[in-house]
Amino acid sequence: MRFGARLGVDVGSVRIGVARSDPSGMLATPVETVRRGPGDLDRIAVLVAEHEAIEVIVGLPTSLSGREGQAAALARSFASQLAVRLGGVPVRLFDERLTTVAAQQGLRASGVKAKKQRSVVDQAAAVVLLQDALDSERATSRPPGRPVDPPPVADDGSAL
Repeated sequence: MRFGARLGVDVGSVRIGVARSDPSGMLATPVETVRRGPGDLDRIAVLVAEHEAIEVIVGLPTSLSGREGQAAALARSFASQLAVRLGGVPVRLFDERLTTVAAQQGLRASGVKAKKQRSVVDQAAAVVLLQDALDSERATSRPPGRPVDPPPVADDGSAL
């Protein structure tokens, strides 16, 4: 297992859940929910720096059959933009099937009312995603998911 904290990012159309791991990569914990839109990449970049993350794991939502839909396209686009924004910090896509469902079940089981779940379910989904990725790396001795190759960048820093 590689040493260093990782961030898990669960991208939604309205909110982005963020979780982090301890440096040994054993346990994922919630960090915060970031509002989707202007400034979201900057906020995640700040969190990467604050937690000295060695990589960011972005959830790739696929159907149970493995097909990708609109949510997966959103996650791929966000991951590419994040990879450009972060520069040298690797960004990886990891299959996140059923993470939100697992997060909601966990919150319900711990007594969190449905109304209050909305404010923390994104963080909980990021925790499930990141913990799955950490467990996968521990089981296979390989980094989880697939690396995101940032798009080519022009001299002015914009994507080509």
